Amino acid sequence: MCEVAARWTQAVNVQAGGQADSAVWTVPNVVSMLRLALVPVFAVLIVVGEDVWALVVLAASGATDWLDGVLARRLNQVTKLGQMLDPAADRLFILVTLIGLTWRGVIPWWVLAVIVARDVMLAFLVRPLARRGYGPVPVTFVGKAGTFALLYAFPLLLLAAMPGGVGAVAHVIGWAFAWWGIGLYWLAGFQYVRHVRRLVTDDRGEAQTEGAA
Repeated sequence: MCEVAARWTQAVNVQAGGQADSAVWTVPNVVSMLRLALVPVFAVLIVVGEDVWALVVLAASGATDWLDGVLARRLNQVTKLGQMLDPAADRLFILVTLIGLTWRGVIPWWVLAVIVARDVMLAFLVRPLARRGYGPVPVTFVGKAGTFALLYAFPLLLLAAMPGGVGAVAHVIGWAFAWWGIGLYWLAGFQYVRHVRRLVTDDRGEAQTEGAA
């Protein structure tokens, strides 16, 4: 196995706490499923204009994003489903929240375009990884930090639409989180692309060496 592939496998194993099992109904998985269940709830609330309840749902989503990872490590309940469910729930909630807030005019359309473009870029990495038998891209600290920043930015930006001093403060802090989140989100995306590119290049070199031998 090439050096980059070995590091890739090690990163996945470390992220999984050494080994992931096939259990489904674990506490962290239930928390992640709850976050997924909140997605349509938020969509309805934002459409009908129930901003206070939408704000509560956003805050709850941000809390569960932190909670499921902590529970998985502390309870030793890291599962294969959880490794896929957690980032999938994050991305889906971010996408639906962006669409809802853009539709309401809370954030400009370019924020939606910039964040979606990054996920579209990463979608092109799935095929070369799958063809070589590698699992999903291991989540990095930068990527998780970017996700956290965005999930904290959204409720603040929704709160910023309210009149008065609270809205003004929320506007400043919310956009600070949003800019940091976008920057970290894209930085992590470029890191993923670089790692996959090196992985594919090293695999090809190793295959050519074995063929020549």
